[in-house]
Amino acid sequence: MRIHLLSLVFLLFSQSVWAVAKIEHWQTPQGSRVYYVHTEGLPMVDIQVAFDAGSARDGYQFGLSALTSALLDTGAGQWNADDIAQRFESVGAKFGSSVSSDMASVSLRTLIDKPLFDKALETMQVILASPRFNEADFQREKNRTLAGLKQQEESPAELASIAFYKALYGDHPYGHPSSGSIITVSGFEAADLRSFYQQYYVAANAIVVIVGDLSRKQAELTAETLLSGLPTGSKPEPVPEVVMPVKADRQHIEFPSSQTHVLVGMPGTYRKDPDYFNLYVGNHILGGGGLVSKLFEEVREKRGLAYSARSSFVPMSRKGPFTVSLQTRNDQTGQALDVLNKTLSDFIEQGPTEAELIAAKKNITGGFAMRFDTNKELASYVSMIGFYDMPLDYLDTFRQHVEQVTVASIKDAFKQRVDPQLMQTITVGGSENKREK
Repeated sequence: MRIHLLSLVFLLFSQSVWAVAKIEHWQTPQGSRVYYVHTEGLPMVDIQVAFDAGSARDGYQFGLSALTSALLDTGAGQWNADDIAQRFESVGAKFGSSVSSDMASVSLRTLIDKPLFDKALETMQVILASPRFNEADFQREKNRTLAGLKQQEESPAELASIAFYKALYGDHPYGHPSSGSIITVSGFEAADLRSFYQQYYVAANAIVVIVGDLSRKQAELTAETLLSGLPTGSKPEPVPEVVMPVKADRQHIEFPSSQTHVLVGMPGTYRKDPDYFNLYVGNHILGGGGLVSKLFEEVREKRGLAYSARSSFVPMSRKGPFTVSLQTRNDQTGQALDVLNKTLSDFIEQGPTEAELIAAKKNITGGFAMRFDTNKELASYVSMIGFYDMPLDYLDTFRQHVEQVTVASIKDAFKQRVDPQLMQTITVGGSENKREK
């Protein structure tokens, strides 16, 4: 009943908070950074705790971060998985965990009515401080992960993604999938997860994000409560810099499908890149703007070679991938690749037109506030800002940075960050011979 109440309250009172999203920041005595935004009109709070404990910290045990995260709420303190689920359900709270290349995080959404809030917060605190990692839970989650990895072998999209990251990053920590591989996961023991948790889930390696209708004093107490059971520990060494590819390369993976998945790209940009907004706006025009992008027009509208074609920059702690992707019929792969590469090369050399730039700016700034018009979405943005140590006024100045982008600055940024001579191409689909026929 309370879950329905929370959902109803959320639907009735959710409102755009971006214009008054004042981010307050402080540090706990243990070295944890806390980011807090007070919002009104919605009697709930969204909390995230993020650690520098993503898959880039796996070492050679690919998938260790993800499996550790998955085990957190399967048993903690005196509770098993059913107990934990029941505790959250009884107060209408929602708990989650996730892993990316850079970070591992847990999240909580709960009503702020004190009895409900206190129970949800206590449950989250115990999950953070006292996960069990018992053998039965470990074996179940390990087998579930292995089953998922086995299914990946039947997905051309997954095979393409795995090969693409390997081509871009080689042995760099970004070069393997977060979920790991069958070989690495098969060798895990529960002790490996416990060791990973003890090293990385420490206060000095944590940030806490609190967004909702709590006072500053309540937010301070909330952060202290959540971290109270964690040892101070220390932050890990920074992820090593990315080594760029030395030349362009192409790899084809045979797969019995009528469509070929195409990925083209190279390491691109990082979170604090001074050229980020030039690349962001430029990419919106090139292939990030959906139906109005150059890639979509050239590949889909003019030639009908693919249902869609897109491009993206994924900024991370180090240079994340710049990716151009499409799917096409096996026999059209060569032609689609030619169009893709020419469109990209032309954009690097010529940049966008002034009209395209004006339209892109309107599209980006006009819809920006809608990306975080709920507490949950705002909390995710604040978590990004905190984790990557971005300026606290990032959301307030976003539009200003977009408006400052020019045709010349886009051209300059793309020429510096995107080199056709270093692009890695992955195709997964029918054989070359079949395509020629």
